[in-house]
Amino acid sequence: MSIFYHEQLYRTPTLMEKIKDFSITICGAGALGGNLTENLARSGFGKLRVIDFDRIEERNLSTQPYYKSDIGAYKVKILTNSIYRAIGIGIDGCSKELTSENCHKLLSGSQLLIDTFDNSVSRKIVKDYCEQQKIPCLHVGLYVDYAEIIWNENYRVPSATNDDICDYALARNLAIMAMGVASEVIITFIESNQQKSYTITIGDFAVKQYLS
Repeated sequence: MSIFYHEQLYRTPTLMEKIKDFSITICGAGALGGNLTENLARSGFGKLRVIDFDRIEERNLSTQPYYKSDIGAYKVKILTNSIYRAIGIGIDGCSKELTSENCHKLLSGSQLLIDTFDNSVSRKIVKDYCEQQKIPCLHVGLYVDYAEIIWNENYRVPSATNDDICDYALARNLAIMAMGVASEVIITFIESNQQKSYTITIGDFAVKQYLS
């Protein structure tokens, strides 16, 4: 029986083959990127790359897929190892800081880029690269009780004013909701080439289509 037995019952065989062979780069391995990478791998995606330069801290453990024993290690290394141990899927992990100088090397070769970074500088690098190279890009972000999943064409990089990545409110449930919606948006894009954007507010459990 396949690891992806239940997913295969829900999706069509044609779609599962597309998912397996569709290459995606996830930028960030935190509350959004880490959970999203794991979820996509467990959904049948076989060509995933994840980029993140951060190490695991104690404050990450409630919202990110890491353990207390992982503290101090690079997120990407732990994430790729844990996914391989869980389901035998190899992830192309890159523990490097994404910059405007190396983005062409680190971001090339994928059919879709997912931006889950927690700072405006890195988000802008991804947005600009995708616009220049005409590569589809989906931005996933959180702020207090609000989340958004928006395609590059309609995305606006947030102000750097709120870029204090060491001190911000974050509910695990909102991160998981955003990850689930983003995963389905990605699969819908692969199946039908539709680029649907959404906003989420956790206070009223509202998931609404984003219209520019």
